[in-house]
Amino acid sequence: MLLTVLKLLGCIALLMYGMKVMSEALQKMAGPGLRHILGAMTTNRFTGVLTGMLVCVAVQSSAATTVMTVSFVNAALLTLAQAISVIMGANIGTTLSAWIMSAGFSFNITVLVWPVFLIAVVLIQFRKHRYLGDFLFGLSFMFFALGTLNATGREMDLAGNEQIVGFFASFDSTKYVTILLFVFIGAVLTFIAQSSAALMAITMVLCTSGVLTIYQGIALVMGENIGTTITANIAAMSANTQARRAALAHLVFNLFGVMWMLCFFYPFVNTACRIVGVDPAMAGDSPARLSFVLATFHTMFNVTNTIILIWFIPQIEKFVSYIIPQKESDSEFRLMYIRSGIMKTPELGVFQAQKETELFADRMCQLFSEVQELYKITDDGDFQKKFDRIAELENMSDRLESEIGKYLAQVGNAHLSDETKRKVRCLLRGVSELESIGDSCFNLARIMDRKRREKSTFTPAQEQGITEMFSLLSEALSRMEGVLQGTVDEARSFEIENQIDMLRNRLRAQNTVDVDEGKYSFAVGTIYMDLVRECEKCGDYVINVVESKKGKRETE
Repeated sequence: MLLTVLKLLGCIALLMYGMKVMSEALQKMAGPGLRHILGAMTTNRFTGVLTGMLVCVAVQSSAATTVMTVSFVNAALLTLAQAISVIMGANIGTTLSAWIMSAGFSFNITVLVWPVFLIAVVLIQFRKHRYLGDFLFGLSFMFFALGTLNATGREMDLAGNEQIVGFFASFDSTKYVTILLFVFIGAVLTFIAQSSAALMAITMVLCTSGVLTIYQGIALVMGENIGTTITANIAAMSANTQARRAALAHLVFNLFGVMWMLCFFYPFVNTACRIVGVDPAMAGDSPARLSFVLATFHTMFNVTNTIILIWFIPQIEKFVSYIIPQKESDSEFRLMYIRSGIMKTPELGVFQAQKETELFADRMCQLFSEVQELYKITDDGDFQKKFDRIAELENMSDRLESEIGKYLAQVGNAHLSDETKRKVRCLLRGVSELESIGDSCFNLARIMDRKRREKSTFTPAQEQGITEMFSLLSEALSRMEGVLQGTVDEARSFEIENQIDMLRNRLRAQNTVDVDEGKYSFAVGTIYMDLVRECEKCGDYVINVVESKKGKRETE
């Protein structure tokens, strides 16, 4: 008996693994397509539901779709209202998994698995089609697990075990207390297993074996709908306010659905039974069809719940916004888009890091603006306050590089497509160069501090040279932001870089002449050229960021 139980648990583990491999392969094949679909097809609540349904069917995971949606809200790519409609659609799309499982419990599909395994392995060997091979490999695992699970259920002969049958029979399925208890059990087990698909498979085994009544089995399915939302809410705890609201909206949606379903539970279940052709009173006489009853109910429940609540998306949005109020940011330099707790889909993690990198670039532009203001300050007290502010911002830029880099390293350890791996490398380089811009800005501030302490005064010609250099560097930083956001091309950035180099050479040559002619001291000329050289160096870092966006090789 122990061996059979271990075999049963092994089948469930194999089922979860197969679905995971299949889902990840589909996400890799789809690539940016899923993101474009989510962005382009969520113009209203109805297209949002359709989008969520299609994406969930594509990746075969409501959890992956929900986490993806929450992450997009976290990255400000979707509004909260759009996310709610997508999550509603994902709840409908996930019912396909129940139908696939019910087919596995009703037909002997394991005979088809072996040739598919062979095709999958062959495709994996040919790198051009390896993602399709991964998908077929995961699909084969899933069907093999379902077939073995069905056979193991029959081997266990649970219906012949009087103790087990008697235990479940002690719960009167005609009483709401029993239904509520099984809903609670379903929610808890789904949360523990972290997979609604696993519990759905177990429920089908117990129902088709004659251990559970159809009412008890469907109560477990209802609990699964609640349990699967708890994971997303826990994962979103470290995300921003809008992302946590999206995860809560998923819980509210499913919880409300279960509440109204309990009011019409028996008529609704009886209707699902009649659609499949099963007499609710004699359901135990046709165990093979009970898996289809579960799938039918699951579909009816989620479709009906969506039809009811799709009209109340604005109200749901207001409710979750009231429950989770907006909070002031603890630190202006904290990560806004990256939250390691919700990085369940590695491919998506790259795009969250990309959004964070764009924000990093914006902050470096702000830092340089602070440096420009520092240069104009003459009061010692105000100068010191501004200098301390720049030092603080530079320290925060170091933290940003460290945190984004660690996140990208975590993403890079996952199984990624070649294109996504290239993007990870480019982002790592870009983040490193952005931090160097922060260092360069602080170096400029230190040179200005030295100029103040030594009471050095620049000539009008030197002031003009610094103004020209700051102007070019400011434009370079602004163009860098546009390149990272994809709003401008990089051609002008290279022109500015050449202008900075030529200006540096001109100012250096003129400085040598002016020092020789005694227009100012060598010490003043040294401070002046230190500022010019640091600006030119900062310009090099800027162009390196631009090149990293385009995936070009690092300049010598």
